[in-house]
Amino acid sequence: MKHDENGFILICGRMFRAEELRDVIETVRLFPKLSRHELAKTICEGLSWNAPNGRYKIDACKQLLDKLERQKELVLPEKKKTQPHSREQVVPGQRTEPEPEIGGTVFEYEPIELESVRSKEGIRLWNEYVERYHKLGYKRPFGAHQRYFIWSGSAEKKRLGCILFSAAAWALAERDIWIGWTKEERSQRLHLVVNNTRFLIFPWVKIKNLASKALSLAAKQVRRDFQERYGYEPVLLETFVDIEHYKGTCYRAANWIPLGLTAGRGRMDRYTEYLSTPKQIFMYPLVPDFRAHLYGERISGGEVL
Repeated sequence: MKHDENGFILICGRMFRAEELRDVIETVRLFPKLSRHELAKTICEGLSWNAPNGRYKIDACKQLLDKLERQKELVLPEKKKTQPHSREQVVPGQRTEPEPEIGGTVFEYEPIELESVRSKEGIRLWNEYVERYHKLGYKRPFGAHQRYFIWSGSAEKKRLGCILFSAAAWALAERDIWIGWTKEERSQRLHLVVNNTRFLIFPWVKIKNLASKALSLAAKQVRRDFQERYGYEPVLLETFVDIEHYKGTCYRAANWIPLGLTAGRGRMDRYTEYLSTPKQIFMYPLVPDFRAHLYGERISGGEVL
């Protein structure tokens, strides 16, 4: 493995010194009876390899161990045989049956509010709505994520739709060029970008300007909710719009920035293995100095720290 002039190498989103990798290899050799999960936990503890919320980065460490094993640097214990996980089944019930159509302007239903959905019951209901009415259906969110219900604030409060923010796409050429960050910077700070992976206004809701209003509210709320839940604040939002079916009008109205089209690959595809149709990319900065955060600079009192 080649290290840079400072003796570091980027693997699995972390810069390693040569001696740290030797310690990883030695840990595996010294504890042959530990499971892969136990080894990953031990290594994370020794390296202080934590996510922004303080939890050990177990999955990233397992990827590192797999990589070192493929390179013949170590031999891992055999994987424990487990029952294959079936795709999470979401079966919509009576609670998500269509309702009578409502219309008008967003002003008639204000204050529009977003409910941060975290309870098991709320998550189950949110999943049912999305499975039933979203074109892509429900899929388990990837990485750090936050669900929202959109509510009307009128006398008879009603759920009007659903929003989901989850992990950003791994490699997105148009976005990465626009930000101007390096591969290393992206690997270390990709968590500061979150993706609006689901956005649903219920089919019976015909309220003008509701979608752009909900997006504006989400942009004000998502940083606080991620900080409370995961211990960090995102600085940039992204989303992809299927131009064969939608124009992205609500994103434009909410001042999201159109960048271009995706390359037609899956969101975590690094090797062009999962093809999809190209989508329009939209970005929304949550702070004025978002690039400074993504470059690893912190602004304090006008100075770069």
